[in-house]
Amino acid sequence: PSVQGRVKFNNIKSCVLAGGCFWCMAKPYYEYEGIIKVYSGYCGGNEIFPTYKQVKAQQTSHKETVKLLYDSTKISYKEILKIYFDSIDPFDDEGQFIDKGESYKTAIFTDDIKELEIALKFIKDIENQCNKKVTVNLEKEKPFFMAEDYHQDFALKHPIEMEKEL
Repeated sequence: PSVQGRVKFNNIKSCVLAGGCFWCMAKPYYEYEGIIKVYSGYCGGNEIFPTYKQVKAQQTSHKETVKLLYDSTKISYKEILKIYFDSIDPFDDEGQFIDKGESYKTAIFTDDIKELEIALKFIKDIENQCNKKVTVNLEKEKPFFMAEDYHQDFALKHPIEMEKEL
């Protein structure tokens, strides 16, 4: 199954981010008011209905991602990016932490010009502060495919196993 397209209904919006293991990416967002739902899944590839096994084995061009459904009156896109950049190593172009390979590389998926401008400014500010090149890719949003059910809300359902991942 896939969650196609962007959600935009009054103040309810969505965004898609890649930053390594989707279990780890999802975890910090559960704590913030305004985040309505966090979906784990796959984005950025050309294959239809990728599986966890395929993506983890680098057999597709997808990245593990999270799709956030949020209330923009309670949390801004800029705040979401701050959480994102606090959760990743923006200078690692090999993947994230112990997870390496194409499916674990960082990316911000968007086709919204305002979001693109916010992300570009965020990246430029980090580069200026750290005097290093940020390796987070800005990519045109592609279809988002939901990960298998057991991956959804994994950090909430399996806190002991999550501690081993961190």
